Amino acid sequence: MTQSEPLLAKAERYIRSARVLAEDGDFDSAASRLYYAYVLRRRGALGGERGVSFSSHSAVLSAYGQQFAKTRALDPRFHRALLGAYSQRQLGDYAVNSSLTDDDIQRLMSDAVDFIAAARAW
Repeated sequence: MTQSEPLLAKAERYIRSARVLAEDGDFDSAASRLYYAYVLRRRGALGGERGVSFSSHSAVLSAYGQQFAKTRALDPRFHRALLGAYSQRQLGDYAVNSSLTDDDIQRLMSDAVDFIAAARAW
């Protein structure tokens, strides 16, 4: 088992949790779980395999862009999806009326599932 395997498993669990939250109409919380599914996988890739740690979300976003998107180690669309997930998580966590929709969450979920599959293959 790689160092990142437990983080991948947790990310997959967060995706399942997001699905349940979305089915219940809690799109704000679903967005948060999906964003953290991305973060867990990135933490594994950047921290576990590369020995790097971060003190902020912006540092993780930037490092992922540098290490994976710019080098094309993983499809750059996942970096764009991460940035979108971060933005939607911010709305869901901090806006009183986020106006996130089921369509927003389904897009985030589809991207997260694709990303986890690509991360496993990586």
